[in-house]
Amino acid sequence: MMKLSRAILAIGVAGAAALACAQGATNGSDTRTPGEDKAINLCSTCHGPRGISVSPEFPILAAQRPGYIVAQIEAFQAHTREEKAAHDIMYGIAGNLDATMMKSLAEYYSSQPPAPGRPGNPALIATGKAFFEKGVPDRGIPPCASCHGADAAGLADFPRLAGQHARYVARQIEYIQQVVRKAPVMHGIVKDLTAAEIEAIAAYVQSL
Repeated sequence: MMKLSRAILAIGVAGAAALACAQGATNGSDTRTPGEDKAINLCSTCHGPRGISVSPEFPILAAQRPGYIVAQIEAFQAHTREEKAAHDIMYGIAGNLDATMMKSLAEYYSSQPPAPGRPGNPALIATGKAFFEKGVPDRGIPPCASCHGADAAGLADFPRLAGQHARYVARQIEYIQQVVRKAPVMHGIVKDLTAAEIEAIAAYVQSL
């Protein structure tokens, strides 16, 4: 508990400027409660004032599917995501959110403009695009687009991947492969992906 408190305090100090920006963006809201604004301000420390994080260690939340945001907060509360960042940061933060706050956060971030795509290695992106759109039928791997949409903007509660940090996407696929992050359906799809395939997929979705 002491370690968690120190980690959150350190992040809060480092993100003071981001908090100030976020408060400017959220003050005057006619629909959110002070508690909900406070939760958004806290999230902005790592995820950016409007959900576009600078560090690839933290996912971009802007324009993310609301149902997916709620599902991930619930996963942190249930401790079914076991990566280090979950232990050190998100378990404590998510544990303080009730259903109303989760919904408010999801609505706020899903309504923000999406992050722009970032260019990368053209050959790598082309490989990732082919994999995303076609999968590998011979290996029983379906197209990523089947669940994440042709434009990677997400479908239903399947997450938006377009514009997400490539490093974050790659790391999450690896966590799912290793069952550090429990996602049974996705595990079955990504378990046999090679490091090169993961890198290509991540580069492609970041470029969108």
